[in-house]
Amino acid sequence: MLKDPVCGMKIDEKSTTILKSDYRNKTYYFCSRGCKKSFDDNPSKYTGESTDEEQSCCC
Repeated sequence: MLKDPVCGMKIDEKSTTILKSDYRNKTYYFCSRGCKKSFDDNPSKYTGESTDEEQSCCC
């Protein structure tokens, strides 16, 4: 099981292959299009590269 970096939901990599993004040579998986969009808009917020704001759930 993988963890959505935006909301923290556990997800199955095999069932969400369409909802993924690659960032800095790593693949991230998402539970919803909303979480994927939030990540794509500001990936550093969800990868620990920025501490400007706390992570928030989008779904």
